Amino acid sequence: MYTSEFLRKLRNDIEIGYLIREVLKMPGKYSEGYFRFLCPLCFEFNTAVKKETNLARCFRCKENFNTIDLVMVVCNLSFLDTVLFLEPFLNLYNS
Repeated sequence: MYTSEFLRKLRNDIEIGYLIREVLKMPGKYSEGYFRFLCPLCFEFNTAVKKETNLARCFRCKENFNTIDLVMVVCNLSFLDTVLFLEPFLNLYNS
């Protein structure tokens, strides 16, 4: 079983913008000085990433995404499979 500390690190220590752009290769663009990504739920670019909280948000469908949520939706993975998917990026990102 995974500890709450480990899960917190997966949510907070893998930069979500990096995950969106480099790992998940989600469509994205810069608009008005902000990075926007294609929401995996409503397929709109009315989105933003907040570095301070490491969260992504879609303002159209009003969904917040952390790294775990985003991988689960984009890759259609279970929670445990998502943790396994993200674990190498935590090690890579913190090396």
